[in-house]
Amino acid sequence: MESDLRSIGELARASGLTVSALRFYDAAGVLVPAWVDPATGYRRYTNDQVTPARLVAGLRRVGMPVAEIAQAVRAEPPLVHRLLDTHLRRLEDGLTDARREVTRIRSLLPTGQPPKATRVVLTGRDLAAAVDAVRFAVGTDPEFPALTGVLFDVAADGVRLVATDRHRMSVARADAAAHGPAVRALLPVAAVDEVRRRLGEEGEVRLTLVGREVSVEVAGAQLPVAALPYDFPDYHTLLPRSAGGVPARRVPIDAEWLVGKLRAGEPTVIREYAGAPLPVHVLGLGARDALRLLGPDDLTDPAGAVPDGLADPDDLADPDPDAELRVGVNGEYLLDALDAAGGPQLVLELDSPIAPLAIRRPDNKDAFSILMPIRL
Repeated sequence: MESDLRSIGELARASGLTVSALRFYDAAGVLVPAWVDPATGYRRYTNDQVTPARLVAGLRRVGMPVAEIAQAVRAEPPLVHRLLDTHLRRLEDGLTDARREVTRIRSLLPTGQPPKATRVVLTGRDLAAAVDAVRFAVGTDPEFPALTGVLFDVAADGVRLVATDRHRMSVARADAAAHGPAVRALLPVAAVDEVRRRLGEEGEVRLTLVGREVSVEVAGAQLPVAALPYDFPDYHTLLPRSAGGVPARRVPIDAEWLVGKLRAGEPTVIREYAGAPLPVHVLGLGARDALRLLGPDDLTDPAGAVPDGLADPDDLADPDPDAELRVGVNGEYLLDALDAAGGPQLVLELDSPIAPLAIRRPDNKDAFSILMPIRL
């Protein structure tokens, strides 16, 4: 029997776990050896235990608690995916707390010299269009104060406005003449709304940014604004892959048609999120990029339904060219994004049922919204 089994060292080499880690997970009841020599105490494992050991190694690397690792090793793939989703949210919340604390610590440290001013001049029309494009995506959850404003990201060639509530993100850019160092300021949404109320089609807007202090000169008035003392998430990591040079699947859509379908029809399916029912609309995309809004009966076809709990994102690569790509979205969020885009003809960019999808105007590459998909 022993000759058919692996030693603890062999399993360590095959799985990426150390010998001491394997001993720990044996004692914790997570990965128990198939046989222990009663004379020597040597542990022996079967070949079938290599994959669970590799799973334990991966979950250990991402810091999942031991109790959840034990649950994942014995669970079916759909439950493992839910455990991973829960752990990712926990990590994101922890990172948000850490960033907030780092920001607080930085505010306690002397800078050594006064910050330099950055001055920005742009038209009221351009700023109004950028605000209108991102305003719907501003977060309202007090648990995430860094998402309750609009980021003004100023560079030499213009200013980019960004807003997100974790489920969606919107980005818009306005041409501007900027003088001074590149700077980012997270403006409270109430101040942004007040500036937007004063903007007209004609005239210029002047922004002066010095540290957290922002002054907005608009319509003959000077509005002082204190930027929020939080680190806004690195939105670059969420930008569509096409923005990085890798082409996404780009589908022309008739905005009026899609808005009508969303408002007239029932959701495709109801899922649960945070203990409450969540209506989900499912977009179907065929081989010739023909977009349709699926009904409940369309998900009853086992051959076409999106499987739940796939172990590898590569499995979602749609190897069959005739297969329909299906993506679940929050219909209300999609309506907001379509309305903010403000064009009769838009472009939908997507890659798979688990990748973020983007809504763009074909005539403006610098303005787009991103929605996080809902696993079907």
